[in-house]
Amino acid sequence: MRQQTVAAASVAGRGVACYLRLMAEPKDRLQQAKEEWSKQDLARAIGKSPLRQARFQTDSGIPIPDLLTPADVGEPSAAEVEQYQRDLGFPGQYPYTRGPQPTMYRGRLWTMRQFAGFGSPEDTNGRFKYLLEHGMTGLSTAFDMPALMGYDADHPMSRGEVGKEGVAVSTLKDFEVLFSGIPLDRVTTSMTINASAIFALCSYIAVAEQQNIGQEKLGGTIQNDVLKEYIAQTEWVVGPRPATRVVVDMIEYTAKHMPRWHPVSISGYHIREAGATAIQELAFTLADGFGYVEECVKRGMDVDDVAARLSFFWDVHNDFFEEIAKFRAARRIYARIMKEKFGARKPLSLMLRTHAQTAGVSLTAQQPYNNVVRVALQALAAVLGGTQSLHTNSLDETYALPTEESVTIALRTQQIIAHESGVDRAVDPLAGSYLVEYLTDETEKRCMEILGKIDRMGGIIRAIEEGYPQREIADSAYQWQREVDSGERKIVGVNAFKSDKGEPIPTLKIDEAVTQGQIERLQAVKRSRSQRDVQEKLRAVEDACRGSANLMPPVLAAVKAYCTLGEVCDVFRKVWGAYREKGTF
Repeated sequence: MRQQTVAAASVAGRGVACYLRLMAEPKDRLQQAKEEWSKQDLARAIGKSPLRQARFQTDSGIPIPDLLTPADVGEPSAAEVEQYQRDLGFPGQYPYTRGPQPTMYRGRLWTMRQFAGFGSPEDTNGRFKYLLEHGMTGLSTAFDMPALMGYDADHPMSRGEVGKEGVAVSTLKDFEVLFSGIPLDRVTTSMTINASAIFALCSYIAVAEQQNIGQEKLGGTIQNDVLKEYIAQTEWVVGPRPATRVVVDMIEYTAKHMPRWHPVSISGYHIREAGATAIQELAFTLADGFGYVEECVKRGMDVDDVAARLSFFWDVHNDFFEEIAKFRAARRIYARIMKEKFGARKPLSLMLRTHAQTAGVSLTAQQPYNNVVRVALQALAAVLGGTQSLHTNSLDETYALPTEESVTIALRTQQIIAHESGVDRAVDPLAGSYLVEYLTDETEKRCMEILGKIDRMGGIIRAIEEGYPQREIADSAYQWQREVDSGERKIVGVNAFKSDKGEPIPTLKIDEAVTQGQIERLQAVKRSRSQRDVQEKLRAVEDACRGSANLMPPVLAAVKAYCTLGEVCDVFRKVWGAYREKGTF
């Protein structure tokens, strides 16, 4: 009885507090709500992860508060307070417009990643260690075209491409070399691979086990966003429906066995690089993410188990304020749809987790040192937009994979923003800007129009099959190029402020010997393995493809038996058929 009385009194107390807040002036109501956020959410976040320094101030000594709202700079009306609490709220609170964490960079800086992956596994392993020594806080791995398309180094389709745009991998042996000497329980790893992602994730698990590290301790992300391949990047093995089944298998498996791993990073980056506008990038990427959620729910998974597995990957282009607004709108749209459409209940399920990369397509071969400035502006936009992870492109990437010198400059760009600019001291510093809030609202509205059209078409997979996203992106890319060609859109060094002087820069060249070395290692693996074991494991993969069993266990067993990436993908092609793109006009 006493417990019931205490509980009733507690409820009554909260009711009185709510009543008093409603009766207060608008400014006072907002201040009271902010105080509650500070005592609860902020205090909880600091208790979990202390602030990076005791106090935050400008270089002149002006203190920077934990959070600023309209109540700190004026006398907001009741309508303004209502709109603020509905559409912006507080950092770490629904709808997360102001950021997924109460402290943001005051508590922890974003993860600084640099893309690494070229030549042989030995080459990339050396680059990993170089970057870790220079302050990078997470590995980011690019794979070569044969691996992305599901072919081994010795396949005729791989000729001329081995190790050229990423690291060459064909078997578990390559992954053993790739991560040699790197403690996988103390770094997070991002892997940019999609159609053959299941092979890469299983190989990573197998290497960790060789280091006596259980898969439950592994942290990181594998891109694994096959739907965007059919929209933009065109690297696939099988068609969209069976490919999505593999992604769902990976989400289901990691939800049970790998709590620190994100098995899909829904990628707007490649959609934007193909020519999409910022709004198209946002809409088609979110549609992909919601498509995976729908398929997982159909499988019988709880939406809150699914949502915790997802992260998103955005491009950051040159339109500074539009890019900032895109990040803020993305969080709000995602939170509302996950809550209202899918019925997600846990706060973690409503938080859109973000990795970003500066726009490779914006870099120019003409006057390449201008690219350093472009990357700095784009990186700053990502930080002001509230990204949790960031990759900055190197100035020479229009020519080749980056050199050590250029990748160091790209990393230093992030470090200067983090430690010298002061933007890390304030949470969502542009909130309340008339322009930024207007652009955030407009971005949300226009994105929702596209999402509504996709829903009416029957979902993103059906929209892809009908070629809708592909046509829209092609039209936008064409319009952009027309504006550049006419001079309406100025690109410094390309169609404006041109220079007749050539600017040769050092570039990374991949030795042709890499191909032969990879083929020799692959052949050595094939000679040393048990052919009977290989055939048995590949049959198990085929049986799982034809049935409904989760593909992760049989593919993991195949990887450990040193079945090759191409052999596993050949099973997929055998069962589901190789995918061929239909023409789109």
